[in-house]
Amino acid sequence: MNILGNLLQSQKKQAKEPTQALPPLKKKRRGIQIKSEVEIERMRESSRIVATVLKELAQRVKPGMTTADLDDYAEQRIRDMGAVPSFKGYHGFPASICICINQEVVHGIPNPKKVIRSGDVVKIDTGAFKDGYHGDSCITVAVGRVSPEAARLIRVAEESLYKGIEQVKAGNSLLDIAGAIEDHVKAQGYSVVEDYTGHGVGHNLHEEPAVFHFRTRQLPNVKLKPGMTLAIEPIINAGSKVTRVLRDRWTVVTVDQSLSAQFEHTVLVTPDGYEILTDRNRV
Repeated sequence: MNILGNLLQSQKKQAKEPTQALPPLKKKRRGIQIKSEVEIERMRESSRIVATVLKELAQRVKPGMTTADLDDYAEQRIRDMGAVPSFKGYHGFPASICICINQEVVHGIPNPKKVIRSGDVVKIDTGAFKDGYHGDSCITVAVGRVSPEAARLIRVAEESLYKGIEQVKAGNSLLDIAGAIEDHVKAQGYSVVEDYTGHGVGHNLHEEPAVFHFRTRQLPNVKLKPGMTLAIEPIINAGSKVTRVLRDRWTVVTVDQSLSAQFEHTVLVTPDGYEILTDRNRV
């Protein structure tokens, strides 16, 4: 899930309290949190739950389902594995997944009236909170037979995430991650959304630092150290990088109605490189 910035501050809708809820939001601890071995092990478990749910959702999504169907399934599975959905009730968000279709960029709200169709590009973002720690990840799924253009966008979006992850190692910086992502995306003729960034993740769903996916001097260029845990989540558009928020105050779309795709992993910085905590190939 992306850092919401002003969107969170303007959100006024309140979700119904779930039967098993997240603990009350705490004031963020200042600075970047270096995780201990105990904390990392807890994050491995919450991240394993996220990876499991997303792997199942990718296999489950099909034409004729509603976005609310997927949300119901995700929430039940997260709870079945002893965790709590990270997103439900978070700053008033009413669901356990963010789900976006085609030109929708991020923070889409599941809806029982929104039917998924063949050819759709569907982004599913979810998180799980267990034993005091979060995991966070996002996938993009091609539903049925998609256009060659859509298939290529999805492929490049996933490639861009891994190009960034390859730069994760102690001594490198956030700018190394951002530059690798931006160079790959632009070489393919696409744009990187700049309105939303990744983030640190751990005891809080959103922690420092902001993990940007484009070259900038407006955000701190933090050096990576072992024990950091980062949610890296580039969003790329087939057209303009510019976005706007819909009247529901959550759903973000491309201004030019071009397709958008995103992938995200929770990644641990290790002494020798990185570990992808939400790796779906390991569940």
